[in-house]
Amino acid sequence: MRRGPQAALVLGLLHLCLAQANFAPHFFDNGVGSTNGNMALFSLPEDTPVGSHVYTLNGTDPEGDPVSYHISFDPSTRSIFSVDPNFGNITLVEELDREREDEIEAIISISDGLNLVAEKVVVLVTDANDEAPKFIQEPYVVLVPEDTPAGSSVFKVHAVDKDTGSGGSVTYFLQNMQSSKFAVDHHSGVLRLRPGTTLDYEKARSHFVTVVAKDGGGRLQGADVVFSTTTTVTVNVEDVQDTAPIFVGTPYYGYVYEDTIPGSDVLTVVAMDGDRGKPNRILYSLMNGSDGAFEINETSGAILVTQSSAQLQREVYELHVQVTEVSSAGSPAAQAMVPVTIRIVDLNNHPPTFYGESGPQNRFELSMYEHPPQGEILRGLKITVNDSDQGANAKFNLRLVGPGGIFRVVPQTVLNEAQVTIIVENSAAIDFEKFKVLTFKLLAIEVHTPEKFSSTADVVIQLLDTNDNVPKFTSHYYIARIPENAPGGSNVVAVTAVDPDTGPWGEVKYTIYGSGADLFLIHPSTGAIYTQPWASLDAEATARYNFYVKAEDMEGRYSLAEVFVTLLDVNDHYPQFGKSNQETTMVLGTPVKIQATDHDAEEPNNLVDYSITRAEPVNVFDIDAHTGEIRLKNSIRSLDALHNITPNGDYTWSLEVQAKDRGSPSFSSTAFLKIDITDTEMLSRSPVDAFLMQAKHNPMKAAGVLAGIVAITVASTVLISTATFWRNKRSNKVLPVRRVLRKRPIPSPRTVYIEWLKFNRTKAATKFVLREDPPNENCNNNSLGSPPPPSAPAPPPPPRMAPSTAAAPWTVPTVSGSLTPPQPRRPPKPKALGSPTQSALVSELRQKFEKKIVANKSYF
Repeated sequence: MRRGPQAALVLGLLHLCLAQANFAPHFFDNGVGSTNGNMALFSLPEDTPVGSHVYTLNGTDPEGDPVSYHISFDPSTRSIFSVDPNFGNITLVEELDREREDEIEAIISISDGLNLVAEKVVVLVTDANDEAPKFIQEPYVVLVPEDTPAGSSVFKVHAVDKDTGSGGSVTYFLQNMQSSKFAVDHHSGVLRLRPGTTLDYEKARSHFVTVVAKDGGGRLQGADVVFSTTTTVTVNVEDVQDTAPIFVGTPYYGYVYEDTIPGSDVLTVVAMDGDRGKPNRILYSLMNGSDGAFEINETSGAILVTQSSAQLQREVYELHVQVTEVSSAGSPAAQAMVPVTIRIVDLNNHPPTFYGESGPQNRFELSMYEHPPQGEILRGLKITVNDSDQGANAKFNLRLVGPGGIFRVVPQTVLNEAQVTIIVENSAAIDFEKFKVLTFKLLAIEVHTPEKFSSTADVVIQLLDTNDNVPKFTSHYYIARIPENAPGGSNVVAVTAVDPDTGPWGEVKYTIYGSGADLFLIHPSTGAIYTQPWASLDAEATARYNFYVKAEDMEGRYSLAEVFVTLLDVNDHYPQFGKSNQETTMVLGTPVKIQATDHDAEEPNNLVDYSITRAEPVNVFDIDAHTGEIRLKNSIRSLDALHNITPNGDYTWSLEVQAKDRGSPSFSSTAFLKIDITDTEMLSRSPVDAFLMQAKHNPMKAAGVLAGIVAITVASTVLISTATFWRNKRSNKVLPVRRVLRKRPIPSPRTVYIEWLKFNRTKAATKFVLREDPPNENCNNNSLGSPPPPSAPAPPPPPRMAPSTAAAPWTVPTVSGSLTPPQPRRPPKPKALGSPTQSALVSELRQKFEKKIVANKSYF
């Protein structure tokens, strides 16, 4: 449709107006529970933390222009929130408290830069359980009469909690319900006296009850919490006249002394009203028991004595005092009664006194034997003790003063009078040897009196002796030393035993016994020990004796001691050689030994020194003074030197040797010694030399050796023949004849024989070497451990002979260089065939045999 020009103009104006108009922005309204929009009906809990983002303002501009947000408050109120102008985020900047401010009014606005739209909003603050109950109208103090019935209401407490809902509801409890006399209503707070309980002013004037008010709980900052508070209710008990009078200071005791004046106060009783809140007046009166001897002041309670002590008929009076309350109206009220004991006291004017059979006595004597039985009563004492006072003044203790623990006194505590008994407590201490007289003091001293009167009496006990001791030696053993040459009847030692008993019981008799007592005697009274008159002591035979000595009293009580007697050695033996004439052979360079024995028991009496007193033809020897070894002087080194010294040109010497002991005085003896001197070359020329040398000085020895060889051969033949005969007889067989083929010995060449001779010479020489005995100063070398003398040698077998099983191998014996006597006091042993006394004969035969061998050398 075509428009006209006018219509076009109107349309253009309309478009222009629309183009120039700008509409205002507006908030969104999202309703209840929304946190985005215009805060309509917005509520916020009071426990929201400060700084929390609580809401977002949200709106729009019709033209789509950007908008900004603002919030403002009344100048008289706090600025609770702040807003981000660009995003509309509202932040809590102040702490909320519903109890102080439950609504917050604010003006929020939105602007697009040209238009500003503002709205008034109300933010509701919701409750949180942040308040505790609070008691009102404190402090709580209540006065309750003590006769209030059980279950009665006595007070009401009230607490308020500003919170709403369950957090604002309050219930009541008692803190210590089990120990309290009260109970509280949980809802109303009414405090009541519990059933079955009563109040008592006299027992407790106040009660303190702790009441707890607790709310119903609620949420606080995301957690369930319950708050409570406490208060104390002070219940003061009001006194009511319901208690009888009470006496103070019971029980009551009074004393009337001998010098008390009539009308004097004896004691005062005190009573008070049991109802102390409002006490009544008190009156005192005597009910009975006074017999007219006592009166009481009705207002003060003082009891008076009305008679003198001489008029009082009884020692103890039991009075009954009554006290009566008088009410404010003047009428008698409650009453009470109390007993009062009054004792008539005697003055302490008499000390304890001891009495004997004839009256007062302060010395008592008795004789008795020592060591009476334990618990025995000393019946010889008749003692009585008495105190004439009465009551406590007549009570005293008894005790004995003196050596403790010996006797005991009975009784130890006395009232008025008692018979005194003394009992043996320690029998061992009643010893005549320690105390001839025992003295004690018997002391009596009062117990409970201030004067402490006392008295004493002497008790003297003369002890009589009994045989209660054993003789005792002054030592358990006695040691004596006497010389062995002491004559018979010599004093050895004196023993002493003491018996403390007196009279015949203290006399001691001595005897000795034991294996060593045969040579000794003892004086029965003095205890001196002597040798028997015939006794001959020898320290070399027995050096020590011991035996027992017995000390005995007349009733056979005894004790023993041991006696040791040592014999002192005396130089009474001469040194002794085995033989006075001895012969030996000395190999050149090897010493020979001569020995003497001194049979004394101790040194230095048995120590022997040796010396050469004479030598023929000349002295070419030295002797060791201690061992007796004889050597050639150092200047003699060969047989030629000896040959030039002797006039006859031989090698034989004669010596006189002296043995002298070291005792005082000293003893000595001499022996003659013949020494043949040879060398090893002469001994090694033939194995027969040793035998010939020995046979030279002892031809009987050679004959004995030959006879022994023949006897051994015959005996062996008989034994072999007998054994063969019996063996053939038992077998009943004819044994064939055994042929024994013997190979004819082949003559040995001369060189072989020479080698054999050299070998045998060497072997013989080694066997003739002198074996030295170990040094044994001044002792006999023929001890049990020394080897026996060598036996005589058998004849040498021919060279290169076949060995025979029936003949023992031939050996050359060793010639001992020690000339020792036989052990003293031993049975004589058969003389050995090779004793050193035949050494000279052996030397001579050896020389002849060597000459014969030299003469027959041409045959070999």
